[in-house]
Amino acid sequence: MSAARKKSAEARTFLISVAAELAGMHAQTLRTYDRLGLVSPQRTSGGGRRYSENDVDLLREVQRLSQDEGVNLAGIKRIIELTNQVDALQARLSEVTAELERVRKPSTALVLWEPRRPGRSQRG
Repeated sequence: MSAARKKSAEARTFLISVAAELAGMHAQTLRTYDRLGLVSPQRTSGGGRRYSENDVDLLREVQRLSQDEGVNLAGIKRIIELTNQVDALQARLSEVTAELERVRKPSTALVLWEPRRPGRSQRG
């Protein structure tokens, strides 16, 4: 996902009832997943949950892992943690690779070389 699309997906938020409908779940299931730390929606000043498009995508993935793959919630939580860790490491690797490429760029310095002339001694 591009950075602009990711930012856009995080900017738009949904009430719990809308997010539940989009994810194909009951609102109570979303509350349970929040309590277990599987998804962490934003909060309003009054404490209401606001789910981003990324949160809804994550909820769908939790449902897929649970129903289609038979993974329990503890396993799903670990998968999410490891996925986040891999994403962070890949981002860091990209940063380090870019820095290394910048440092390894060929030098643009000009070196003048003058060949030795026959009959001239090396000790000037």
